[in-house]
Amino acid sequence: MPRLSVIIVTYNSRADLDGCLQSLTAAPARIDHEIVVVDNASSDGTQAYVRERWPSVRLIDAGGNVGFARGNNLGISQTFGELVLLLNPDTVVRPGSVDRLAAALDADPQAAVVGPRLVDQSGRAELSFGRMISPLAELRQKVLVAGNDRGVPIIRALVDGMTRRSRTVDWVSGACLLIRRRDLEAVGLLDERFFLYTEDVDLCAAVRARRRTVLFVADVEVVHLRGRSGATTPAATSLAYRESRIAFYEKHHPRWAPILRAYLKLRRP
Repeated sequence: MPRLSVIIVTYNSRADLDGCLQSLTAAPARIDHEIVVVDNASSDGTQAYVRERWPSVRLIDAGGNVGFARGNNLGISQTFGELVLLLNPDTVVRPGSVDRLAAALDADPQAAVVGPRLVDQSGRAELSFGRMISPLAELRQKVLVAGNDRGVPIIRALVDGMTRRSRTVDWVSGACLLIRRRDLEAVGLLDERFFLYTEDVDLCAAVRARRRTVLFVADVEVVHLRGRSGATTPAATSLAYRESRIAFYEKHHPRWAPILRAYLKLRRP
């Protein structure tokens, strides 16, 4: 039985998925592992392509577009690895990255979750960790992310510096998140009320509530082609983001949820 289960939930991301699988198999991790693709009823021929091009990859048909959290839970429930790597299809895993993430967990028994430094194709860092979502923390995160995306020099330098130091954080991005299975099972897997977005923050919050820690590891890099997965259905992606934010605030900050609802209603085009 493999020690690591790599789970990739995909929806109409065949081209990106191919690149992700190539990166995982061209220089495979030394840790004994399996790769599982959960397809959310893609209409781009993903399932036929995976069966033909990647016969060693296990394919799970979700039977519909069930979202990111439920799709991952399907994969988790049908695998048995001691470690679980949640991976977006729009990532490219550099050689040695998976083994080094696993080594980071092995070196810290208190750690339940570890995430790498995410960068784009040009090597620009993504702010892939942060403080627990709250109105103020969310505003800070959005300012940093937007400024970094727009190339504002002072913010880009700040984000680059922030992502150069390993540390304990509140959450790491679900684009590439390694977690111990026992911690996943202890918190009841991913909360399926989050169809898309914030499920990673919620998962890390549940882990921390059990006095386990979340690590950001700066010296492990994974390329993330951020936004490509959602680009095929922008309207649906935007709606899912809004609904997940509301669900998150209703769960973690119920007093703020009505205010957020009113704000999003005013902003709705």
